[in-house]
Amino acid sequence: MADDIAYGTLETVDGRPVLRFERWLAYPVERVWRAVSVPAELGRFFPGAVDWTPEAGEVIDLGGATLDVTEVDAPHRLAWTFAGQPQSFGLTAEEGGCRLVFTHVIDGLPAAQTAAGWETYLARLEPHLAGGHLSEEEAHEPWREIHERYARRFGVDPEPGRRWAAANLPA
Repeated sequence: MADDIAYGTLETVDGRPVLRFERWLAYPVERVWRAVSVPAELGRFFPGAVDWTPEAGEVIDLGGATLDVTEVDAPHRLAWTFAGQPQSFGLTAEEGGCRLVFTHVIDGLPAAQTAAGWETYLARLEPHLAGGHLSEEEAHEPWREIHERYARRFGVDPEPGRRWAAANLPA
């Protein structure tokens, strides 16, 4: 896993900070599409998976926050806005598998902490595709190391993420 730690990037797009995670997966694009779009599958690895169709224009009330599905181009692109922040899965078929790109516009969120969180959840995707399961607890074991690498790479204060970890993760 050491080679995979902190593989996300922080970019600026249209003046907004965007986290971007890119992975090659040894599964057909149609299989990965099901994992990112079917609620029962999405819930196996993604935080707060929603019960959606999904279809463009679908709006889901999540008890105070709204998820708006903005684009569905099966099996290649699924985009939505959650609490005003665009997020998306992009899938491209490649020889022997597919390339997944997940993006999240993170206005006002701590970059290192958010990146470590997304990497932790995305780490659960490949075991799911292989027919297994990586629990949230197992996925979060390297969270602190991942967070520290992102804080260094992004040049941000690591203290907010350290405080979050102290309050929410086992010692």
